[in-house]
Amino acid sequence: MSSISYPLLFEPVLKDYIWGGRNLELRLNRALPADTIIAESWEIAAHKDGTAAVSNGVHQGKLLTTLLDEMGLDLIGSKSKWALDRNLFPLLIKILDANRHLSVQVHPDDTYALEHEGNELGKTEMWVVLHAEPGAEVILGVAEGTTPELFKQAIEEGRLEPYMNRIAVQAGDHINVPAGSLHAILGGLLIAEIQQNSNTTYRVYDWNRMGHDGKPRPLHIDKALDVTNFDQVAPTKSGATLISNEAGVKRELLNKTEYFTVERVTLEAGASFKGSCSGETFEIWGAIAGSGQVTAGDVTERLDSVQFTLLPAISGDFSVYNDDASTWLRAYVE
Repeated sequence: MSSISYPLLFEPVLKDYIWGGRNLELRLNRALPADTIIAESWEIAAHKDGTAAVSNGVHQGKLLTTLLDEMGLDLIGSKSKWALDRNLFPLLIKILDANRHLSVQVHPDDTYALEHEGNELGKTEMWVVLHAEPGAEVILGVAEGTTPELFKQAIEEGRLEPYMNRIAVQAGDHINVPAGSLHAILGGLLIAEIQQNSNTTYRVYDWNRMGHDGKPRPLHIDKALDVTNFDQVAPTKSGATLISNEAGVKRELLNKTEYFTVERVTLEAGASFKGSCSGETFEIWGAIAGSGQVTAGDVTERLDSVQFTLLPAISGDFSVYNDDASTWLRAYVE
């Protein structure tokens, strides 16, 4: 079992879904393939539909799936043993360029996914808004008065809009999306997504548009109706809970589920966060505003905005530092 540990960087996996654009290039200064749209960048990914390769250090060129095979719990930690037993990395980190509306969709929970999708997990996720055009919105939950019967009839008639709950969002907002939530990211948003390592999506409604092949994209209405939480009526934006604010380091809890905990960590100029990966969990850090450096052991990696790093569970003491003010996402398993 390999025990070589340091802040891991990755070469993202790009997805060219029909709703994408060029904002990874225009707003994040990333090089993209010419003459194509990019909808998703899978930043830290170990899934059959896309696996990122390490881009730095002695593990450079290894797929994250290979590293999981080699390092096991040294990589993901004892609290994620259930994932190793299924040969899965627990989380998937993405950046989404919603240049157009995503489909309206819903994800199953683990129990339903195991019964209907093989070894695939369900999907609980959260979004952090990196950029929003004026008037940008997301869909989360159902509108008042929605019943499964009215909902199904509206799908069949191609007029689902009255039954969807819309929430106005702006940069800095975050939205927590438990499995079973009817949801969609609408056009004009650039979003960081932290989710269970799953690609199971039940598409409910696709705005009556055509796919790349000129045909309507498939819908998954029966499964969607099975798993949609119709008690999630008119939810609002998620809030943040202050954890601590001292020595120039402000920590806020954004989301805590059985699958992941996510904090927003704001560093004043010259401040540093010090932590430790002692074998129980990996940590994922992403600079989402400003830049900085992450040090574990004797290795330091600089992260630009927006960029993520994975700290293996046996990394030991680590620090996150910046010369100027910066904002970070921190994800781990509790």
